[in-house]
Amino acid sequence: MTVPWLTITAVLPLLGAVALALLPRRAALAPKAALGLSVLALVVGVAGALTDYDPDASGFQLEEQHEWIPSLGAWYSLGVDGIGLTLVLLTLVLTPVVILASWHDGDTGRWSSNAFFAWMLALEGLAVGVFAATDVFLFYVLFEATLIPIYFLIGGFGGVRRSYAAVKFLLVSLFGGLLMLASVVGLYTVSNGAGGPTYLLEDLARIDIDQTTGRLLFLGFFIAFAVKAPMFPVHTWLPDAAQAATPGTSVMLVSVLDKIGTFGMIRFCLGLFPEASQWASPVVIVLAVVSVLYGAILAIGQDDMRRLIAYTSVSHFGFIVLGIFVLTPQGGAGSTLYMFNHGLSTAALFLVTGMLIQRHRSALISDYGGVQKAAPVLAGMFLVAGLSSLSLPGLSPFVSEILVLVGTFRESVVAAVFAVLGMVLAALYILIMYQRTMNGPARASAATTPDLGLRERLVLSPLLVLIVLLGFFPQLLLDVINPAVEATLDQVGVSDPTPDVPVTAEEVP
Repeated sequence: MTVPWLTITAVLPLLGAVALALLPRRAALAPKAALGLSVLALVVGVAGALTDYDPDASGFQLEEQHEWIPSLGAWYSLGVDGIGLTLVLLTLVLTPVVILASWHDGDTGRWSSNAFFAWMLALEGLAVGVFAATDVFLFYVLFEATLIPIYFLIGGFGGVRRSYAAVKFLLVSLFGGLLMLASVVGLYTVSNGAGGPTYLLEDLARIDIDQTTGRLLFLGFFIAFAVKAPMFPVHTWLPDAAQAATPGTSVMLVSVLDKIGTFGMIRFCLGLFPEASQWASPVVIVLAVVSVLYGAILAIGQDDMRRLIAYTSVSHFGFIVLGIFVLTPQGGAGSTLYMFNHGLSTAALFLVTGMLIQRHRSALISDYGGVQKAAPVLAGMFLVAGLSSLSLPGLSPFVSEILVLVGTFRESVVAAVFAVLGMVLAALYILIMYQRTMNGPARASAATTPDLGLRERLVLSPLLVLIVLLGFFPQLLLDVINPAVEATLDQVGVSDPTPDVPVTAEEVP
C-alpha cells in the first residue's frame, strides 16, 4: 500500500479547520468550505476503501507505520479492519450531512461561525484518527483530543445551560480518561518488562500479561469506554449535553464520538485483555441489560424531545455492549453493525426534531400537536426516523438488534428475554412522541408550521435512503465486518461451535 489513505482522510479536515479559523470573522465562505472539505474527505476515504481494502481478509489493512517517540515505544501507526473501517465511513458520511444541516447554527453562538465549522472539521479528523489508530499511545492522545471540539461546540454554540453541560461532559470524560491513562502507563511497564517498551497493538497482543495485572488494566480501559459509550451508571452527562447542544453537535456527539467507547471495548478490552474480558463479561452483560431497560423507561417519561433521544441512545448502547460481551459471532457482528445503523437513525432523529424545534422554539412534546396536517413531509421523515429507532423490520437497525439478540440467547436466555423487553419499550417511547407531536388536534401554532425546505430535505434524504437500503441489504456491511469479528473472537479464545447434527443409522456408510 503506497498511498497513505488514512492519513490523507484525517488530515484534510484538520487542515481545513485551521484554514477556516484564519478566515475573516463570520465569513460567508465558512459553511461552503467546510461542506466541500468534508465531501472531499468522504471521497478520499471511499476511494481508499475501494482501491486497497480487501473485505475478505482479516487483520489490519491500509496500514501506515512511522516511529514517533522511541523512548516510549510509541509509533504513528494507522490501520483498519472491518470494524474500524465501518466507523471511519460512518464519520465521513455523517459530517457533510451535519454541516449542511447546521448551515446557520454558527451564527448565533458566542464566537464566529468560522469557529463552529472549524471545530466540526477538527472533530471529524480526530475521530477518523481514533478509529484508525493501531498504537495505544496514539489512540489515547487522539481519544482525549476529541473532547476539545465537542466542549467548544456545546459551550460556545449551545442553548440554555450550555456552560453547565459542557463542563459536566468534560469533567466526567476526563475522569474516565485519567483511568485509561493509568492503564496506558501500565502497558508501558508490562511491555518494557517483556523485552522493550511498545504500544503497537500487534506487539501487545503477543505479551503474556498475568491475570491480576490484566484485570486491573482492563478496568481502566473499560470504565473510560463505559463513560464515553455511555453506559449506566456513568451516563448522566449525555441528556444534559444533548439538551444544550445544537442538533448537529448532538449528532456528532452521539452518532460518532460515543462510538469510540464501544469501538474501544472491542479493539482494546477484548483485543488486549482476553482473559479479563471473559472474567468481566457476566457483570458487563448485567450492566448492559440494565442500560437497555433504564434508558427506555426514562425515555418514555421525557417531555423534552432532545432528552428523550438521549435516553434512547443509552438504551441502544446497552444493546451494543451486550452484543460485544456475550462473546459470540452473531453478537459481535450485530453490535458493530448496530454502531453504524444507530449512527444513521439517531442522526436522522436529532436533525428532524431540531428542524421542528427551530420552527416553534420549543423542545417540549406537550407544546405540539397536529403538525402533520401542515407539514406532511416533515411528519413523514420524522416517522421513518422514529421507526428506524424502534428497529422496525425493513429498516437497518432491525437486523443489528436481531443479531445481538440471537448472540445473546446463545450465551444467556435471561439476559436476552430482558433485552427483548427493551424492544417493546422502544415502540412506546417513539410512537408516543410521534403521536403527541404529529397527530391529534392541530394547535394554533402548528397550523402554520412550514414544511421542510430543499436544503432540509437534502440533509435527511441520504440518511433515510441508507436506513432503508441497509435494512434490505445488510450484507453490504456484514461482509466487511464478519472477518474482523471472527479474528477478534479468536484472539479472545472464543470460537463458533459446530452445531451437533444427529446422524441416523441409515446415513452411516
